[in-house]
Amino acid sequence: MIGISKLYCGTVEPSDALRYGRHSKSLPSHLLQFSSDKKPVVVWNMTQRCNLRCVHCYAHATEHTAADELTTEEGKALIDDLAAFGSPVILFSGGEPLIRPDLPELAAYAVEKGMRAVISTNGTLITAQTARTLKAIGLSYVGISLDGMEPVHDRFRGVPGAYRKALEGIRNCRQAGIKVGLRFTINRHNAAEIPAVFDLLEEMDIPRACFYHLVYAGRGSRMVEEDCTHEETRRIVDLIMDRTKRLHDAGKPKEILTVDNHADGPYVYLRLLRENPERAQEVLSLLQMNEGNNSGRGIGCVSWNGEVHADQFWRHHSFGNVRKRPFSQIWTDPNDELLMRLKDKKRHVTGRCATCRWLDICGGNFRVRAEAVTGDVWAPDPACYLTDDEIR
Repeated sequence: MIGISKLYCGTVEPSDALRYGRHSKSLPSHLLQFSSDKKPVVVWNMTQRCNLRCVHCYAHATEHTAADELTTEEGKALIDDLAAFGSPVILFSGGEPLIRPDLPELAAYAVEKGMRAVISTNGTLITAQTARTLKAIGLSYVGISLDGMEPVHDRFRGVPGAYRKALEGIRNCRQAGIKVGLRFTINRHNAAEIPAVFDLLEEMDIPRACFYHLVYAGRGSRMVEEDCTHEETRRIVDLIMDRTKRLHDAGKPKEILTVDNHADGPYVYLRLLRENPERAQEVLSLLQMNEGNNSGRGIGCVSWNGEVHADQFWRHHSFGNVRKRPFSQIWTDPNDELLMRLKDKKRHVTGRCATCRWLDICGGNFRVRAEAVTGDVWAPDPACYLTDDEIR
């Protein structure tokens, strides 16, 4: 996660994270990425079932409930373990998590245990009453997926009317007083929608947006050829910075982040080095705290059937099952060679990644994307758009 507003617009200073000791339990949500202990934020894909048919779904969501989903009581046992382990956040995802009738109960249980609970949803099931219920629970954040304006979004989601229902869900969250944000997955077919998304943020007074680079996993693995070129990606990141700064300067600041391509960090720094060298040095300090990709270290995933993955895109590799061993034991098992290497991936990457001067602040970028294209977990991430001159 690269905080464009935090870094480029200067809304966060290095001292902000240091003031809290950089411990994940004590850091406010907007500073969590700068923690030093990297206790994992855990994504729980609590169901495979979904009411939409998104073309880029990493979870291969279906219309049917999987027979082996964790039960409510098993979910509470998972939450007990995560809370005791020190995981600061549990992100309920799917499929569509609001399809599970016990979501409010489980989210409330996580909050009671001292965790921050957030939801990743398509937004179509958030009625006014649902929003009030989520607010009463103490939910920290609702992220609603939006991949463009109505024609593009509905085409991506595979169901007519999904856009209007998502906007209704956003309005209901805003009216209930829940922090809500957009989740936008960038690809060639919707990159032109980004300006309209920024217009929507301003029009609806939505406080946050995350722009996700495409990861080749699940149904998204069919979209390798649909990803943006390196030059297109550079223009897109510049556009996101420009629009974020425009809102900031107009007194309408939004929290804007890019996700799943840690080349964005050096790219922001290099642009600031040309525009504002003093701020560039502060940004470099923040990027060093961030440490780049954290799959298998600062983020983990539990599937609906209890399988544990390095992140939500690693479904082809399980480190164990929480029905057999607690997540905390699986996550710290010194005998799992891949897991241990992912926690220290900078020592194992090859090619241009191994000699890149940004390795310490990128962390080797996305290993699962490298594997999807080359078959080698440790090969360079093909989505890194930095030039040879920029990394030399």
